[in-house]
Amino acid sequence: MLKGFKEFILRGNVIDLAVAVVIGTAFTSIVMAIVNGIFTPLISALFKANTLNGALKVPIGNSNLLFGSVLGAVIQFLLISVVVYFVFVFPLNHFKERVAKKRSPGVVDEGTPTTELDLLIEIRDLLAANRDAASLDAGTLIGTGKHSD
Repeated sequence: MLKGFKEFILRGNVIDLAVAVVIGTAFTSIVMAIVNGIFTPLISALFKANTLNGALKVPIGNSNLLFGSVLGAVIQFLLISVVVYFVFVFPLNHFKERVAKKRSPGVVDEGTPTTELDLLIEIRDLLAANRDAASLDAGTLIGTGKHSD
């Protein structure tokens, strides 16, 4: 039972998930600062209110439907999504594409440093070429009936 638990904990996706939770928690304060410091004041100025919680109240009996509160939550969700995408996801995806382009076989920009991957690809291609040449030589010798010493 303990062995199975150890394998579960040491499995890569569990560790990745734990790291994602910690990083997500750390990014929450950054994202909330951007949303609360920049976008919420802009929305407040647009609706001429400090919060949307008191706006768009619809009385029903002794209760109120708070459509402004729901609208505020939807807007905050969308703002957080926009900030996360444009501040974190979009730049990281752009960076990954640039790195992948530099590492793609056959795409070498002048001045780009040679990576280990480039060297391994070159070695693989040389070995394949040597193997093909050796098999051609062996086929020629076999077909003629001559033996090499």
